Amino acid sequence: MNQNLAFADYAVFIIYFIVVSAYGFSVYHKRKKDEQDAKAYFLAEGNLTWWAIGASLIASNISAEQFIGMSGEGFFLGIAVAAYEWLAAVALIIVAVWFIPVYLKNKIYTMPQFLKTRYNESTALIMAVFWLFLYVFVNLTSILYLGAVAINGLAGGEYLHVIMVGLALFALIISLGGMKVVAYTDVIQVAVLIIGGLVTSYIALTTVGQYFGVGENAIAGFKVLMREAPEHFKMIIPKPTATSSQLEIDKYLTFPGLMSYLAGIWIINLNYWGCNQYITQRALGADLQTARTGILFAGMLKLLMPLIVMLPGIAAYVLYTNGHLPQLVGGKDGAYSAVLTFLPTGLKGLSVAALTAAIVASLAGKVNSISTIYTLDIHKKYIQKEAGEKQQVNIGRIAVFAAMLLAVLFTWNDILGIGGVGGFTYIQKYTGFISPGVFAMFFLGMFWKRTTGTAAIVGVILGFVLSVLFNEYAPMLFGNETLLYTAYPNGKGAYEIPFHICMGLSFFFTMLAMIGISFAGPKVNPKAFEIDSEMFKVKPQTTVLIVITLLIIVALYVKFW
Repeated sequence: MNQNLAFADYAVFIIYFIVVSAYGFSVYHKRKKDEQDAKAYFLAEGNLTWWAIGASLIASNISAEQFIGMSGEGFFLGIAVAAYEWLAAVALIIVAVWFIPVYLKNKIYTMPQFLKTRYNESTALIMAVFWLFLYVFVNLTSILYLGAVAINGLAGGEYLHVIMVGLALFALIISLGGMKVVAYTDVIQVAVLIIGGLVTSYIALTTVGQYFGVGENAIAGFKVLMREAPEHFKMIIPKPTATSSQLEIDKYLTFPGLMSYLAGIWIINLNYWGCNQYITQRALGADLQTARTGILFAGMLKLLMPLIVMLPGIAAYVLYTNGHLPQLVGGKDGAYSAVLTFLPTGLKGLSVAALTAAIVASLAGKVNSISTIYTLDIHKKYIQKEAGEKQQVNIGRIAVFAAMLLAVLFTWNDILGIGGVGGFTYIQKYTGFISPGVFAMFFLGMFWKRTTGTAAIVGVILGFVLSVLFNEYAPMLFGNETLLYTAYPNGKGAYEIPFHICMGLSFFFTMLAMIGISFAGPKVNPKAFEIDSEMFKVKPQTTVLIVITLLIIVALYVKFW
């Protein structure tokens, strides 16, 4: 079975590249006047439609780490990993109804600006620098590396650096046009991503049907998956017992059943979707109703994502365990690439285009956020205070180029060791440690007027320290069984607390510390936001979207609980 791409595959890919590039140039040409308006360039202020916002959110979110990493978790865990996507839809409802009104009413354009407005300039500067380092050296590098490795494997395994540079240049071209070009090309990227992803899932299911003698029928193939791997269609991973195997323990460590829903998964989602420049930037330039509709549209698209990024992993598991997938290499992270080998010529090119669309959209969105934070929150405030609108746009473009160049340099020979730990794990490790403190700082800053700047700084530092403590040292210091947690053997000679539980504990104690410190300040912090109930009222059409989304999620959980 040939993994290499044929002429028809390259032709499909080239057509995709031309369409995206031509549309991006068309959008840029129509809005060239944005070069005289920094906020229009960075935020596409007032110009994005709800469907562009929603599509751009998904395009920026879904990347190589989802296609490769989540398919791998589908191979390992099964449908339980879909909770990341389905509960993200609930998180997006919370963000649309309660978070976005606070941002828009207070004219917040960047996350550091939120911190300066609500707390103080020191907090804003510290976090601006932190986010720049995180986005460049964790997110940007891992997306670029994992994407290049995935496509290189499909192209024959000899073009890693060429593909890496090609992805960077493609994203660079889109990014230099500003947020409007990024967002509207994301609409095409999402269409390609969804169509290509659905084609891959369909071929995976029909292949399962063929091998198990039920014919080329996707529905029949899905029934085979449920029959052959019933444990892969349970949302809740059972808690290990004294007789549990190491494999069962490893699954629980990755996704600790009901405890995930009481702890970490909400912190991950609400911090990512509600307190992240990379994501919120799409909605910060729109009016409230457009922003809300776009975010809820993204939430509905999230319901579809497990079908695209998780189901091929389960199909790979069933095929592999029955001896029908000898081409799988690299363990669970090789599941998606192995499934792609079943695609016929032409469709394989479409799937590569879908993977490329996910990677390029994420890269473009990330560098746009990097340039926005650097230009508006650092360069304009501390380096060139008198910079005019056009100068800010030019500075933003230089920042885009510099960020992408750094990403290429640090992934060229994998200086950061991303390949050693895996791209998905690399991102989770370094963003997960800081999430509890950042989310606590934003949540209390929005909704509790007493929260002080001192509490915010303590919260960020304490959240990180506690995350490290619970993840790395707690079992050794306090034992494997306490009132707060149970640590389990990780198969490497040590004991671990499930990561989601660590996040929940870190968040809980960080909140307690921040509340205690804030009680030493005034009852109402002078920098607290003005909030009234009118801000959070939703229109009937918005309520309808929310109800439909929640009903679908309830139906999915009833089916697969």
